Amino acid sequence: MKKLLWFLLLIVIAGGAAAAVFYSRVNRPYRGFEGNEQFVEIPQGTGSSPIGERLVAAGIVRDTLTFRVALWLSHQGRHLKAGEYRFDRAMTPFEVIDKMARGDVFVVSLTFPEGLTIDEMSKIFESHGLGTSAMFVQAAHDGSLIHDLDPAAKDLEGYLFPETYNVPRHTDAGKLVRMMVARFEKILTPELRQAAAARNLSVRQAVTLASIVEKETAKTDERPLVAAVYTTRLRIGMPLQCDPTVIYGLVKAHRYDGNIHKDDLSFDSPYNTYRYPGLPPGPIASPGRASIEAAVHPADADYLYFVSRNDGSHEFARTLEEHNRNVQKFQIQYFRDRRQHH
Repeated sequence: MKKLLWFLLLIVIAGGAAAAVFYSRVNRPYRGFEGNEQFVEIPQGTGSSPIGERLVAAGIVRDTLTFRVALWLSHQGRHLKAGEYRFDRAMTPFEVIDKMARGDVFVVSLTFPEGLTIDEMSKIFESHGLGTSAMFVQAAHDGSLIHDLDPAAKDLEGYLFPETYNVPRHTDAGKLVRMMVARFEKILTPELRQAAAARNLSVRQAVTLASIVEKETAKTDERPLVAAVYTTRLRIGMPLQCDPTVIYGLVKAHRYDGNIHKDDLSFDSPYNTYRYPGLPPGPIASPGRASIEAAVHPADADYLYFVSRNDGSHEFARTLEEHNRNVQKFQIQYFRDRRQHH
């Protein structure tokens, strides 16, 4: 009987010692990897045991038994989410489990501002290490992705919606481009499509007009006014005479040096709206939501002209005489005064 009691006591002591060891391990930060960071990919549908094995192999958790004990104590076994995780410091198993239960996966955050071309977007793509700019440009030349809305599209200029995209580290150009087109299609609501149709604008024409508005002003309250100017010009058959379209044509022809010169206004390009009436062949940039809305809901205004006030805003005019006075004041006189002050 005494031997049995001693044996039971030894079991209790051993169990207590083991419990103390595991209590210490599940609460002690661990880091078994070299370098500044370690990534661990958890595929969809992976069970808790294979997850533990991946974490141990990557040096995130000391051993699988410690992971299983921590998982049991945390009651999070059913809540671990798939994805790629980044670890850059020593963590306790509880912290690791909490990170995975929250789905705190590693993403690359790409922000595409409004008004960029495919080429400009491709530079942002490359700068985030997801691939080369050439890969992005190639993916963005798949016009079939937008054929439901624009059967004439030979590429996706204007249809890659500008905003912030949070994507996994291994996202390729094709996948990102498809995400951007899908976002554009969601932004272009049935109401906006109907508003375009009511103005006898195809989707391509509406987005082309929106891209011009986007390039002409960054001020939200001015966009419907700029859209009104170009809508009126289109209605009366007056050339758009839009510098951003000329610049786009020059860039495509590798002839743009950062400034528009007088002889550029006679440059033979379908994007030269000084030379050819009507809208250019397609969008010249990716417009944001406000510019798309302005294009199909322009202000009820009879302006025909506008000129920069040199502070990001514009002065609008109904007549050429009024416009010439504004040009004299905000361009000629303004820059003459600046030269004198310098």
